[in-house]
Amino acid sequence: MAKDYDSQLLESVSVRRRRMRDALLFGAQRARRTADEKLGKVFAGIAVAAVLCAGCVGWSFIQHTLAKQKEQQKQQEQRYAPQVTPSPALSPTPSDLNSDPDSSPSPSHTKSAKKPKGTHKVTEPAQ
Repeated sequence: MAKDYDSQLLESVSVRRRRMRDALLFGAQRARRTADEKLGKVFAGIAVAAVLCAGCVGWSFIQHTLAKQKEQQKQQEQRYAPQVTPSPALSPTPSDLNSDPDSSPSPSHTKSAKKPKGTHKVTEPAQ
């Protein structure tokens, strides 16, 4: 009779431990999940991750394509923009090309010394 009591006690302890473990693993849900359900959830998670990755790659491709198109458009605008020719007043004169580059520029060659168009050279200082 002692053996029956001991075996009952051991069995009840093992049942209690299994129930506690199941409560910890599965929470309030009483029924256990089968392997098929677990695999289904794993595949669903992989599918969601693949869709998110594909979305990121697609977004990156669109951004790259739009940036490329903007760059091509800027190049075309620069290519077809009217060419600006330098005015004769701003082009270097032969005396500028022959001068020593280490020497300081004379006042006649600086921008502040340039005369506006339509004025004449004054020979006498104003009194």
